[in-house]
Amino acid sequence: MQLHITGHQVEVTAAIRSYAEEKMARIGKHFDHHLDIKMILSVEKLEQKAEATLHTPGKNHFAYATAPDMYAAIDLLADKLDRMVVKSKEKMKDHHRGESAAKMEKFG
Repeated sequence: MQLHITGHQVEVTAAIRSYAEEKMARIGKHFDHHLDIKMILSVEKLEQKAEATLHTPGKNHFAYATAPDMYAAIDLLADKLDRMVVKSKEKMKDHHRGESAAKMEKFG
């Protein structure tokens, strides 16, 4: 998993970078293949904003979160991306697998 973190009007310290990497590692557990995450951290007046684009094969996911604290914004962002990834993986699953074999036994 590659994580690119940039800051707009905020310095990305080593502590924030390691915290973001730790939170985004949870998303990497859902996939076996390469992931690319681009995260932008910014400050707008009193709000801390974290946004990320997750590039997976065949699909891109975008999420953002705002909070009074940068660490809280990263937490919210990680939760949103995790839910989006789980939901998209469930959609890709074949829910009718084996259904035709069961029909064949019943009517065959």
